Amino acid sequence: GLAGDNSFGSAAMAKIAWVGVGVMGRHMASHLLEAGHQLSLFSRTPSKCEPLVQRGAQLANSPREAAHEADIVFTMVGTPSDVEKVTTGQDGVLSGMKPGSLFVDCTTSKPSLAVQLAACAAVQGVLALDAPVSGGDVGARAGTLSFMCGGSEAAMSRARPFLNVMGSKISHMGGPGTGQHTKMCNQILACSNMIGMVESLLYAHTAGLDADAVIGAIGAGAAGSWAMNNLGPRVVRRDFEPGFMIEHMAKDLGMALEEADRMGLNLPGLELAHRLYASLLKHGHGRAGTQSLILALEDTAKYMN
Repeated sequence: GLAGDNSFGSAAMAKIAWVGVGVMGRHMASHLLEAGHQLSLFSRTPSKCEPLVQRGAQLANSPREAAHEADIVFTMVGTPSDVEKVTTGQDGVLSGMKPGSLFVDCTTSKPSLAVQLAACAAVQGVLALDAPVSGGDVGARAGTLSFMCGGSEAAMSRARPFLNVMGSKISHMGGPGTGQHTKMCNQILACSNMIGMVESLLYAHTAGLDADAVIGAIGAGAAGSWAMNNLGPRVVRRDFEPGFMIEHMAKDLGMALEEADRMGLNLPGLELAHRLYASLLKHGHGRAGTQSLILALEDTAKYMN
């Protein structure tokens, strides 16, 4: 195309490091590549980077190497311990980052870790943002994710043009850790929504109703939810493919419970959902979608003990 048309409506070309090329990360990184940015990638499974490398991204041998000379470093990995490994660990990104650069963690992780990482980054003159997302693989592919961000105004304004390439709703919630706390609020709401949705459909089925007709009748009303309208039809079809995997939900709910305990909160709905998902995980359904919660209710003898 014409010179410079890459930067139309987005940030000027930047050197970006991306660590973690999984279900979410590969699509998110792909949007940045499309917007004309230079990308350096690290993944524990280098083969996952192949499609992006074919489109011009560079493959690095370590998170630190990926982060060398980068303007912005994004991490999108699995667990808080993975986050620690790729940031402050040996060969982690922070050791390779230059003063004035920006670190953005999109992993759903512990608020306390986000606070700690922001402090470590500040020592090196690096800005930090915790920016977990919601919207699943569908939102990642479509570029319509919601970002919940915690960090300074400076970090937020630097990150915003890049987040806009990957998402449609960018919310600045406050200082370090507030993005992660907001994601916990999201998961607490989502997990109890899911219980309501599968119980409602199980009742409909058992009462001899047409479950799709029930979704149509109540999905548009005050009780309707994203889960009912988007995942309800999958439950009716017995489609348990993941939009969001149970193993990730179980991990997130465990973190939410830990945080709630720390704050002296008792959240019985969250506790129930965590118990059900932990049981499904134990019975080998970790890679199935969260809508598979119906399995636990159909066989309470097996899953509820």
